[in-house]
Parts: sequence; C-alpha cells; structure tokens
Amino acid sequence: MSEMRARALEQPVRIVPLTGAIGAEVQGVHLGALDGPTFERIEQAFYDFGMLVFRDQSITQHEQLGFANRWGEVVVTPMLSYLDEYPGVLEVSNRGKAKTPTEYWHYDSAYLERPPALSILAARTLPPVGGDTMWCNQYLAYESLSVGMQQLLEGVRGKFCGTLMARRTGHVGDVPYTYHPIVRRHPVTHRRALFLSHPETVPALESMTESESRPLLDYLYAHSPSPDRTYRHQWRAGDVVMWDNRCTMHYAVHDYGDLPRVMHRVTIAGERPEG
Repeated sequence: MSEMRARALEQPVRIVPLTGAIGAEVQGVHLGALDGPTFERIEQAFYDFGMLVFRDQSITQHEQLGFANRWGEVVVTPMLSYLDEYPGVLEVSNRGKAKTPTEYWHYDSAYLERPPALSILAARTLPPVGGDTMWCNQYLAYESLSVGMQQLLEGVRGKFCGTLMARRTGHVGDVPYTYHPIVRRHPVTHRRALFLSHPETVPALESMTESESRPLLDYLYAHSPSPDRTYRHQWRAGDVVMWDNRCTMHYAVHDYGDLPRVMHRVTIAGERPEG
C-alpha cells in the first residue's frame, strides 16, 4: 500500500487513498471532459486501489456512457431492464428491502460465462440518510489465507448461479449458471483474488455435493469482508463510484425504508475468469 500511496501523491490530479486496504478518491477532474493523460492516471489508480470515488460530478447519462466506453464494451445483463433512451444504462431504484437484489456481499453477475470487468455507478436521487455501499478487497482476502488453504483451493471451481437475482427480479425461465475458479487471477495486475459469493449464488463446488461444499464456502464467504479490508461509502448528490468486479465484492445497505433512491449503473464486459 505504501508504494500505491507514493505513486498517487506524485500525480498532478489528486488521488487520495480512502482506507489502508481499498479505495481512493480522485479529485480535480470531471468525467465528462478527460484528456488522455488524465485518463491514464485514473486507470492506474483504478488498478492500484480496486475502486474509485469521484465527488461532485453530476454527469449526464451521455457522459456516463462516454466515460464507460473508454474502459471497454458496455454490456447488458440478462434478467435486467435498461433505459430505452440510453441502452447500457441500468436504473437501480428502491423496490423495498424484501426485493433488493444487492443487499449481500457479491460480485456482479458472476453466473455469466464472462462476468463484468467493472461497473460505474452514478447517484441520481438519494435518501436524506442511509443507502451506503460497502466494498471489500478480495486480493487481501485471498492473500490472508494460510498457505495450506491456498494450496487446497488451487484449481477448485464453484458453481455460480443467478438464483437470487432471478427470484428478486421476477425472472421466469431457466436460471443461468456456470463454473468458475474460486481463486481467479486478475488479467491486468496478475494478482489472485478470492472469487465467490452468497450461498444461493455459489451453492456448491464442482464435483461435490452442496452439503460437502458448504462448510468451506461458508468459511471463505465469512472470511472475505473483514473490517480491515473494507470501505463504506456514504453517498452524496453528484457522486460517481466505479469498482473492479474481478477483485472486489460489494454490499448495498438498505436502511432507508421506502424513501426514493435512484442510481444509474453502466457495466463493462469482462473475460472468462482464470485461476
């Protein structure tokens, strides 16, 4: 982390670490008007810190898509509906606590053959208080395991299912699933991250029953979001936050009842996870 801090503080555009483990705030930029060198600094900070916060942006949907296109192909996720005027922009609004599909630690759409690489979330309407989002560093979750556990997980794959999302969004039909390594290697940083999710979304390990798999998966899931490797974001009007979906999990806290909360999310295509 000390090397990341030194590199961040050397840049003319200010990149301020948010915790000792994950996240940085990028200051002095507007995402709707970035030159090439500024984007390169943001890109490096993104891979250094796993997630970035941009305050006071208030960008339009067009600007959000323009920024997203710098990172790769904008994609749509099965079982979700997008804005007609802005294909690729997902409106995430308050559907009540019982129907929220994101109030648990998770990777986005990990049940896809190619889960998203990253997501960009812009705040549109916020409750007066509450509605925070948390992120945890899954590089550190893996690196803090014992050598014996790391060896045990080598080559192990889990079954990733869209069960929870299907139920909470009212999806009818086959629920998608695929198998991915429980430990994945990041294609840019080459660091290894623990890759798993909620028990309903990763019900079993490959070639094992659910009852055989559950103790190990439950341990790894509980181990991941340790307080010393998490960041909790308190949203403000105009905020934009982006995160790396290959090395961070996140959790959207629903503590604001029926109050309006509207966010716009754009997702960038990823690659098939490799161990």
